[in-house]
Amino acid sequence: MSERLADWTRSEEAVTYQTCTACGHVQYFHRAFCAACGASNPRVARASGKGRVYATSLVCRAATPETRAHVPYNILLVDCAEGFRMMAHGETDLAIGDEVTASFKPFAGKLVPFFAKRK
Repeated sequence: MSERLADWTRSEEAVTYQTCTACGHVQYFHRAFCAACGASNPRVARASGKGRVYATSLVCRAATPETRAHVPYNILLVDCAEGFRMMAHGETDLAIGDEVTASFKPFAGKLVPFFAKRK
């Protein structure tokens, strides 16, 4: 992984993904190789933040003391415009199929992607 772009996993307001330069496979979890063909050094790119809700789960019981203040909160699977699926937080009224856009909000001491209905 030769490129380093801003990413929410380092408390920066961005989502990044990788594309294989050999086969075109798109992957969200960063690796030193393509999960589809094994080629090394996939290209890193910044996502647009646009997507569609694939699944949603409203959490009504805190898993940890740090998340208690956020209950109820919505966990989503989002099919991002670039072709990868990611898990993220979102508005509690989102439904499967809603078009969404990412922003970033604090959650239990960390900055996380937060999706809202696209306007």
